[in-house]
Amino acid sequence: MKRQTQLATRSARWLLLAFCTATVVGPALPSLAQQPDPPSATQSATAPQGDSAAAPNVPDPPSEEGTEAMFPHFKDTRFWLSGQANFIFQTHPPFYAAYSGKNSLSPHYEKATSRVMTLYTGARLNNSTELIVDVEETGGAALSTGLGLAGPPDLDIVRNPLLSKAPYLARGMIHKVFALSKDKVENQRTFLSLFDELPRRRLEIRFGKFSMPDFFDINSVGTDTHFQFSNWTIDNNGAYDYAADTRGYTVGATADYEDRNWGIRFAEALMPKVANGIDLIWKPWQAHAENFEYELRHGLIPKKSGVVRLLAFTNYANMGIYRQAVANFEAGLTSIPDITNHPWHITRKYGFGVNVEQNLLPNLAAFARFGWDNGKTESFAYTEVDQTFAGGLGANGAWWRRKQDRAGVAFVTNGIAKDHQAYLADGGYGFLLGDGQLNYGRENIVETYYTVHVWRGIYLAPGLQHIVDPGYNRDRGPVLVPSFRAHVEF
Repeated sequence: MKRQTQLATRSARWLLLAFCTATVVGPALPSLAQQPDPPSATQSATAPQGDSAAAPNVPDPPSEEGTEAMFPHFKDTRFWLSGQANFIFQTHPPFYAAYSGKNSLSPHYEKATSRVMTLYTGARLNNSTELIVDVEETGGAALSTGLGLAGPPDLDIVRNPLLSKAPYLARGMIHKVFALSKDKVENQRTFLSLFDELPRRRLEIRFGKFSMPDFFDINSVGTDTHFQFSNWTIDNNGAYDYAADTRGYTVGATADYEDRNWGIRFAEALMPKVANGIDLIWKPWQAHAENFEYELRHGLIPKKSGVVRLLAFTNYANMGIYRQAVANFEAGLTSIPDITNHPWHITRKYGFGVNVEQNLLPNLAAFARFGWDNGKTESFAYTEVDQTFAGGLGANGAWWRRKQDRAGVAFVTNGIAKDHQAYLADGGYGFLLGDGQLNYGRENIVETYYTVHVWRGIYLAPGLQHIVDPGYNRDRGPVLVPSFRAHVEF
């Protein structure tokens, strides 16, 4: 008990130190390199929004052109060439743990640095068709190799350390736009869409390799690990077990219908062979995923812009059933519950989500997410979360005359269903979690950051995460994770 009190006191000291660094020292640093800046990527998400022809009453999503880069980008709207490098250093001091299993977050001091480097390219083939090709390289390490938390603190990590470190194709897709109206609206060009204008009413079709969060569950306040939060369950809906390989990509097609104030999109995609596996199943009639999202571009507060997105998904893959794995263990068929110990069979996982962003002040916006999935079927592609609620604030530096800076604070609480709890309590292991036993409690996380624009596309960001009941275990933690991010836009 005395040791637990000492560790809690030490964590509180780290929390105070890191919070002061992020909120006091961070805003002071820009004065060393002050210069005129163009509008930033997140300024548009928090700046005053009047009704625009493209999307009235909606905070604009982050724009690559709104972020200052080290080198100028093509002005020719037919082509796109840019790049980024993102480095995240994280550590945690020792914390209390009554016991640990093979999938536990280590209770001893750790440090790790991840990196993600991406080359974005694209070409418009004509006024309605474009080709997007991105090449990526990832490396570095994660705290405890990415294990032990339902909300891991670094979304940039690739959990499998045995994957090749060679560059790989991240995205490769054809984007086709079908005009359903004659009038045009201005479009913010990004690496995912090169058109400078689009039909107001249109159908957009994409086919190829992509990441599902490129188009689903987007949130301009909490989505981008390059400039904003870095926790898995703050930047994405933790209960959204979206189709993806280990690196977060899949192969499939999307259809997106857009009108003035609303849109609806659908995606059909491939699922991995095993939980969090790198290989996809190329038999969509057996294993596949459907994703649906409705977007209403209307604020919840009168005369304030905002967006409400309603999400649904269903996955069909070779997934185990937690209750059956526990039953096999209790019958003596396995030494511990094993969710992977079953013959090939296709089971179904489904879930829902709500995603809200709302402007509060000219340079301050709020966001919230709620997610739920059925929880009886194996967590398979993203993380081990069955229910989640997240909320937070994002501020743009224009508020304090630093247009390229930004700051934020967010909270998320994650949970799992009864069958999933029983599986872990009996000593079972998932692809992320497993302490050998479980004294269940919801995993609660607070994250804060401050992103400083230093000079010509170079951004630095101190941050801090405080995690209570890591891996849903009351017998472990709390954990304090200070971080430091260096980001370069090319």
